[in-house]
Amino acid sequence: MLVAAGQAAAAPGDLPANVATAARLAALAGEQRARVLVLPEAFLTGYDASAFDAPLPTAAELAGPVLDPVREVASAADLVVVVGTALQRSDRRTLSSVVVRPDGGVTVPYDKQHVDAGELPWFDPGDHGCSIAVDGVELGLSICYDGCFPEHARAAAADGALGYLSSAAYFPGGEHRRDLYYAARAVENSFYVVFSGLTGRCGGSSFVGGSAVYDPEGRPLARLGEEEGLALAELEPELVAETRARHRMHHDHRPTLGGRVRA
Repeated sequence: MLVAAGQAAAAPGDLPANVATAARLAALAGEQRARVLVLPEAFLTGYDASAFDAPLPTAAELAGPVLDPVREVASAADLVVVVGTALQRSDRRTLSSVVVRPDGGVTVPYDKQHVDAGELPWFDPGDHGCSIAVDGVELGLSICYDGCFPEHARAAAADGALGYLSSAAYFPGGEHRRDLYYAARAVENSFYVVFSGLTGRCGGSSFVGGSAVYDPEGRPLARLGEEEGLALAELEPELVAETRARHRMHHDHRPTLGGRVRA
């Protein structure tokens, strides 16, 4: 399965412009015959206070004509697109993952569970994890700060995920931690990590990209800097099984370490 991590700049509060950019990246992924494309956190709305203060799209609105440009490309290319958005969910706001499938279906199945302190004025955390299935392969969903918590990726792996799809937005100065976190999540769980980072300027902030695909031993198979583009790599379920047979952390994980003694 060929997977792609895409990155580009997002326009704050300009949903049509960001949908058009998402469709353009999806078309590029389709030309490369990718099966899955992951796009950054809050990409549809832009990651900026001005966008977060404004009215946000609802899941019902995103299931309507607004995402038709992405839906059309996904259908033509047989491509699954995972893209981040800020979302209005009835009486609360979330940072969420939108999934666009080739059959035209659009769902918003996952809300970011670990909301960063700087996001708390606007957003509430989600209350459940989520995986999607593509060609019978389970892929866990993750949004930025989620990936800083080993237990988040571990829960996905324990539930059968062979890959971890992370939509993110890292500020300048976060490059070291970004590259460390997602390689670590891959090697800890012996699965693939597909990391998509926002890049360029969005309103008052700049972002540093770094989109990458990591193999089950944490090696980057493809990586971008801050340029717009796609990081593409093959996801091989057999390699996950082989890696887990050699390095047994996934199997040998203990449900509890018991009490703690201070000697």
